[in-house]
Amino acid sequence: MKQRIVVGLSGGVDSAVTAWLLKRAGHEVVGIFMKNWEDDDDDEYCSSNADFVDAAAVADVIGIEIEHVNFAADYKDRVFAEFLREYQAGRTPNPDVLCNAEIKFKAFLDHAMRLGAGKIATGHYARVRETAGGRFELLKGLDPAKDQSYFLHRLNQTQLAKTLFPVGELRKTEVRRIAEEIGLPNAKKKDSTGICFIGERPFREFLNRYLSHEPGPILDDRGRQLGQHVGLSFYTLGQRQGLGIGGVKERGAPRGGGEHAPWFVARKELDTNTLRVVQGHDHPWLLSSALVADDLSWVAGRAPEAGLLAAKTRYRQADAACRFAPAEDRFALQFEAPQWAVTPGQSAVLYDGEVCLGGGVIAGSTA
Repeated sequence: MKQRIVVGLSGGVDSAVTAWLLKRAGHEVVGIFMKNWEDDDDDEYCSSNADFVDAAAVADVIGIEIEHVNFAADYKDRVFAEFLREYQAGRTPNPDVLCNAEIKFKAFLDHAMRLGAGKIATGHYARVRETAGGRFELLKGLDPAKDQSYFLHRLNQTQLAKTLFPVGELRKTEVRRIAEEIGLPNAKKKDSTGICFIGERPFREFLNRYLSHEPGPILDDRGRQLGQHVGLSFYTLGQRQGLGIGGVKERGAPRGGGEHAPWFVARKELDTNTLRVVQGHDHPWLLSSALVADDLSWVAGRAPEAGLLAAKTRYRQADAACRFAPAEDRFALQFEAPQWAVTPGQSAVLYDGEVCLGGGVIAGSTA
């Protein structure tokens, strides 16, 4: 059925090919460029001006209208404020998950509906499937290296019913090939890797402006002080770079021994403002066999039954087999194999095969 579809055009190749595929299928396609960040929006890090130029050039080639919409106030209230609250509390939030739930599939969706859209579409690598019973399922993208269902797990039935993910059916190499074939100006543009609103800027320098920070001791697992941290908010579990500490050598230890193994952040002790670090990637403090999550969101509107499922505790991680135990407003996961650097504030996302069921925010884990 031909309909009016509003596409979120970011200036990247995935959303560009999304718009072209829908136009080719005969739909009336309108592009929207979302501006979500205004503070210090300079060209050095925040590429929104250059991205809009790219998006407008794409719209021109495809032959569709494009509108520039500013969601910066919504973003600051709904995403950034929560992001800072979580960091201040010592957790490590995932702003891309929040941005999808609050901006791209709420503020943007509402705006598109006011424009008379039948559906919206984005360049995410995921898929939507309608079941025989009229329910909507969120599926992984067909390209396992690019699947973004993890970031979309908070979408609900109403949102999925109105959403299309055309490139979720393709591999990234195919998307690039299409873009070159039809002469899109951004066919070779590299993928953005920065946090959704900050871009590629140095992260600690950015947070420094918004968070209070109190230095404190860096201790190892035996209580030895190795240095000073600059504020617990600036570190995340499993972090290896930027700790500012060298090795601690045992007296008389042989050269080339384990004392030169890299250091990793293992714990943040808020009550004493202490950062705990350990040596070696597989130190027991970095491994968790179970976790608890709250702030739950289920694609089907209700929690799955207790039993065996798979989960990701961070993006780009292989699905990990686990036993799921739901409670009233939280759930527990028991893993078959210990998971590395399970981080409070990140999302634990559940899967049944290729179906993304939803998930919650990690509240804590046990070794």
